[in-house]
Amino acid sequence: MRRAAVGVSALRGKLLIPPRSGSTITSAIYHHNAWFHSKSRDSSEALGTPAKLPDAELIPSRPSHQRVTINDILERRAKAGKLDAGTAAASDSDMFKGPQAGKLKSQRWDHHLSEEARVREPCVLKQAAKHLKKPGLISLGGGLPCAEYFPFESLSMKVPRSPHFSEEATRTSGDTLHIGKYDVSQTEDAVYDLSIALNYGQATGSAQVIRFVTEHTELVCNPPYADWRCILTVGSTGALEQAFRMLFDSNRGDSLLTEEYSFSTALETAIPLGINVFGVKMDEQGLLPESMDEMLANWDSSHKEGGARKPHVLYTVPSGQNPTGATQGEQRRRDIYKVAQKYDVYIIEDEPYYFLQMEPYSNNGAVAISSPSPTPTPPPQTVDSFLSTLIPTLLSMDTDGRVMRMDSLSKVVVPGSRLGWITASAQMVERYQRHAEVCNQGPSGFSQVILHKLLDEHWGHDGYLRWLMNLRLEYTARRDVMLAACEKYLPQEIVSWTPPVAGMFHWLKVNHALHPDASSKDILTIEEEIFNSCIEKGVLVGRGSWFRAERDSNTPPADMFFRATFAAATPTNMTEAIRRFGEAVKESYRIQ
Repeated sequence: MRRAAVGVSALRGKLLIPPRSGSTITSAIYHHNAWFHSKSRDSSEALGTPAKLPDAELIPSRPSHQRVTINDILERRAKAGKLDAGTAAASDSDMFKGPQAGKLKSQRWDHHLSEEARVREPCVLKQAAKHLKKPGLISLGGGLPCAEYFPFESLSMKVPRSPHFSEEATRTSGDTLHIGKYDVSQTEDAVYDLSIALNYGQATGSAQVIRFVTEHTELVCNPPYADWRCILTVGSTGALEQAFRMLFDSNRGDSLLTEEYSFSTALETAIPLGINVFGVKMDEQGLLPESMDEMLANWDSSHKEGGARKPHVLYTVPSGQNPTGATQGEQRRRDIYKVAQKYDVYIIEDEPYYFLQMEPYSNNGAVAISSPSPTPTPPPQTVDSFLSTLIPTLLSMDTDGRVMRMDSLSKVVVPGSRLGWITASAQMVERYQRHAEVCNQGPSGFSQVILHKLLDEHWGHDGYLRWLMNLRLEYTARRDVMLAACEKYLPQEIVSWTPPVAGMFHWLKVNHALHPDASSKDILTIEEEIFNSCIEKGVLVGRGSWFRAERDSNTPPADMFFRATFAAATPTNMTEAIRRFGEAVKESYRIQ
């Protein structure tokens, strides 16, 4: 079995492209030899109408360890020419990736797949679409509606001009973008319009959006094996359900590892599928690799309820983990990956908060509650410096192809777009595509064309990364408001916390042992009493027990927690909410 070359960490490239407000970059498509010569093409290529590949000189090969920059991407597009991808055109990351010279292919993961995933066949109607590009062909085959009858002539939207992202700046100096029904045929530079976006497409997602997310993944992660690919999703929750169905069989007694406190919706997705869920102990950096190692080394299925098989998949949220807010440092991620290699564990890396890595918290009691705290060092001012501050991703460390990374635009653009993507080996993406073809057929065309217009044509990679830089500062300010409120209103002899360094959540530990009724009331009872008191006082917080990976276990929780979010409330309301939570805790603990 071939192993990928040991290689790339997260991007540290020097990015020299200035902001491009309102411009349309030269659209292009390009490819490398794997698109035409891959031995596994029959099982992994995208099906449908191929996007037209222009006659373009291939970019010279570079060492696999060399970083990818925005300059590289713009050069590729300029050399390749205009992207020609019409209705139902096939799309595949191999059409848009840079050369993968020096990188080996991923391992294969057949032994991890469920029976459902193994038996899926390609959708015959999607396969038939590949003939639509034949010159002179008259199609009576597919059920593609006539665009003439789409009741949308155009869409317009006013959006920020990079790097001026505030609502006020958008109102006064934002740009109005226009999407017409037939832009591609009527406008020289247009590559995507409503006639294409609003019709049926491939389950991989449109070539126009696949190009952008593939390039973005190269910039941020640059996976160190050759046959990685991206496919669009309807957001990470839908992607997770599909991934679980690909990887787990209840008939095998399959088991999942995750943090001991995990995303509640992920748990609620797993349990009805018959998946046994087991929690790994955590500290302030999240999942403990030594605890994971110990669990797997000493696993005895005969002693597990229901004969649970040794876990072969890890689901983890490395940055700003929901619910605890914990963020795995670089060495922690490398140690987790090593344990996964040791026990042949496949990793689902769910990263909706990855770009919300914050500035250090520094209050020292000198900052007003309604104001953000100062930072000890200036925040990044350039895209290059911003990317250099980000912790390397698990995908960037993945020499085996054992990571399926989930990215989402929900937390960093708009949740209602229901658009994200996964990155994984060609084998795993092909299996995911087979499911998507008969499940959701890919994200909404409205979402794809609107976000393409904003992220690709209007902002470009530089502008989008500057938008993420802005979000980082906004969420840093929100976090600081909440932390300052906690310092002022919570009884710190009872309630403790670690300042989050990423994400949207603040995890509050309430010391059950110090409760006056600790000897007669268990943690869940006291937790419920405090929660109900919070509701009466007008504040909603999450109960820690909602997020227990082994919530149905006979073993009671060892500690009591509450989750608060600083994502949406105004500074004034956030501060008042923490005050009310503090009052509920004080009353329960009978503190004056």
